[in-house]
Amino acid sequence: MTPFWMSLLWIPATLIAASAQTVRNVMQRTLTDAIGVVGATQVRFVFGFPFALLFLGLACLISGSAPPAMNGSALAWCLGGAVAQILATGLMLATMKERSFAVTTAYTKTEPVQAAVFAALVLGDPLSPLKFGAVLVATLGVLLISFKPGQSLLGGGLRPLLLGVLAGAFFALAAVCFRGAILALDSGSFFLRASTILVWGLGLQALILIVYLGLLDRKALVSSFTVWRSSLTAGFLGALASQFWFIGFALTAVANVRTLALVEVFLAQIMSRKLFAEAVSGRESLGMLLIMAGVACILYLAV
Repeated sequence: MTPFWMSLLWIPATLIAASAQTVRNVMQRTLTDAIGVVGATQVRFVFGFPFALLFLGLACLISGSAPPAMNGSALAWCLGGAVAQILATGLMLATMKERSFAVTTAYTKTEPVQAAVFAALVLGDPLSPLKFGAVLVATLGVLLISFKPGQSLLGGGLRPLLLGVLAGAFFALAAVCFRGAILALDSGSFFLRASTILVWGLGLQALILIVYLGLLDRKALVSSFTVWRSSLTAGFLGALASQFWFIGFALTAVANVRTLALVEVFLAQIMSRKLFAEAVSGRESLGMLLIMAGVACILYLAV
């Protein structure tokens, strides 16, 4: 029987992941101006991979166990997640070039609804009407945050909206695939399985992007090494966020993790006000209240 404290461990793991991801997104937005969308996309994977290896080494050292053996099913899930996350990150950064940091985050955070449906259909994760309603309420709050006073949701045009929502769909698909990969491993503690899939996921992503950039955009690849300090920081934050996302996926349904992760929208608002001088409207405040209500319901149902 799982200890009660362990059944709640996904909550702090998700909060840590969301915090690290918010800071990493800021770093990647800055890198986009310097080395382009594709160059900034590869940073979190190529520079994050060494840190994933370090996390796995620590997990093995603490547990006194070797990593679980990879099997065909886990590898297939992992490859699907790796490709989906690359596409999601690129689309997110492309959206950031056209809309504000906070609004882009809001667009991509249509993800929980998509993730809840994908996970229920593909993995059989539980999705009661009440839970789906909570996810919808929280997501509605996110969409309200996208509005600015006197401006519609399409105020920036249809293109950034479509890019952002599509990014959310790929993020949702990536989350489902990575949870599928973790569950497909035959042995190991939740922490060891999460760390193992992180290494495989980032390794595949780094390989894909190095080959792609080496063939088609070598300048972007080389440029990321000329700004290695920023790239290394973004890579570390990306690996740290993914480590805790995967811990969450190992312990509970994708919908729970990704809905609680909407606290990132609050953090994005703080970042926008502090770094980019972007004001928060009353409508955005109402949106945040809806997010709080949806998240609170998810926590009540999950605990």
